[in-house]
Amino acid sequence: MTYSRRSFLKTGAAATGVVFLPYVVGAAAHAGNEFATDSGTVSVNAIAHASMVLLTPVGTIHVDPVGDVAQYADFPKPDLILLTHHHGDHFNVDTLNGLVADGTKLITNPEVYNQLPEELKAKASQMANGDSGEFNGMSIDAIPAYNTTEERLNFHPQGRDNGYVLVIDGLRVYISGDTEDIPEMRALKDIDVAFVCMNLPFTMDVEAAASAVSEFQPKYVYPYHYHGRDGGTQDPEAFAKLLNDAVQVKMGNWYS
Repeated sequence: MTYSRRSFLKTGAAATGVVFLPYVVGAAAHAGNEFATDSGTVSVNAIAHASMVLLTPVGTIHVDPVGDVAQYADFPKPDLILLTHHHGDHFNVDTLNGLVADGTKLITNPEVYNQLPEELKAKASQMANGDSGEFNGMSIDAIPAYNTTEERLNFHPQGRDNGYVLVIDGLRVYISGDTEDIPEMRALKDIDVAFVCMNLPFTMDVEAAASAVSEFQPKYVYPYHYHGRDGGTQDPEAFAKLLNDAVQVKMGNWYS
């Protein structure tokens, strides 16, 4: 896949050697959610639904943080916040205001960027589908995220929302955002860790998600964002069964 290039968010505030300190005591408990890179470890920490914190050698990355800021109290302040789109289970200004620090940077899709208050917009850069950039040496590609089923097109129209591929010291991480099993997902290559959404009526069911994952073959996959509406909650265990060991499935504690 070919992307246009944009260079932005090069900062001197890399958190290497610092971001793991609050988690030293609990390191053993999180070993199953840690992934090696060329220069350290990426720790995956599920918060709720679509929100997560990645502790990485390039800094602390929050993805779609919403909800009570107290949920994030055990983690370092974010060096980078990634926002996929403007829906309330992915984007909340009050949560962002409670999390950002002086050096925090934000990457958003254009829709979220336009909705940010000026103080947050000053910390933000926007990426449209197909844009690329970097943060502290980590490359970031904005991957399309959209619906294809006719009755769902109004939820996530093509061209508006983002997923992301991050390359963290050699570790390739895909975050789907809200999407169905689109060609751009199926065409992904060499993904080490994937986070793939599944819920109805907003995204896709476990069958579609498993079919896409079987095609792009990440080394590990986390089902996430799987509580839906009107019976649209998807079963992550059923998703794992459909993959039948073709891809190693990881279960995050998204709904404790």
